Amino acid sequence: MADFAAPGLVLSPTATVGRDVVFGANVVVHDDVVIGDGVVIQDAAILGKVPALGRRSSASRAPLEPLVIEEGAAICAQAIVFAGARIGPGAIVGDQAFIRERARVGAGSVIGRGTSIDNDVVIGERVRIQANVYVTAYSLIEDDVFIGPCAMSTNDHTMARHEPGRRLEGAIMRRACRIGGGAVLVPGVEVGAEAFVAAGAVVTNDVAPRAVVMGIPARQVRQVPDEDLLERWS
Repeated sequence: MADFAAPGLVLSPTATVGRDVVFGANVVVHDDVVIGDGVVIQDAAILGKVPALGRRSSASRAPLEPLVIEEGAAICAQAIVFAGARIGPGAIVGDQAFIRERARVGAGSVIGRGTSIDNDVVIGERVRIQANVYVTAYSLIEDDVFIGPCAMSTNDHTMARHEPGRRLEGAIMRRACRIGGGAVLVPGVEVGAEAFVAAGAVVTNDVAPRAVVMGIPARQVRQVPDEDLLERWS
């Protein structure tokens, strides 16, 4: 049974709430949100918010599916998760994090405090994203990726000086790659599986699997040794 006695709870009558859901104070749950069993929603979280799009926004204006929060996930204090997103089983959305429409967060992944996940981002399972990261729209993050604090990706080489309808290009981060704190990934770059991007690097070209890159612009300096591969640490 869900805890509906939380002070200040605003719960839409069209929302679906599973068993053993825990609500903090002043939570807002908008229309049609689906909350699975055992979900924890902390104080002042907002679920199912509809985006307000600017006239020139590249985001889709198609009708959104309901927000779905799967079994055992946690939405922490003051986080905002938009309509159309999906949060996988056991995932954690940290305090003041921001998850846009049609974003997908896989099972067991952790989104750090104050991190922004833009629209149409796909995040795999067991991903760890630290505090104050920005993941731009249309990015792909595969399973077991690590992203350090304050890293960011971008998706528009022209900085809004492009023709209407042009598809923007987010970054691609392949399985088990590691992105250091403060690193910047420019539009469309791909970081290969098990690659290592050093803190503060600016990645302007694709990074080969297992490559270690650093600098501005980032350049390969060596390869990730066998003893540092994920299989040795899982």
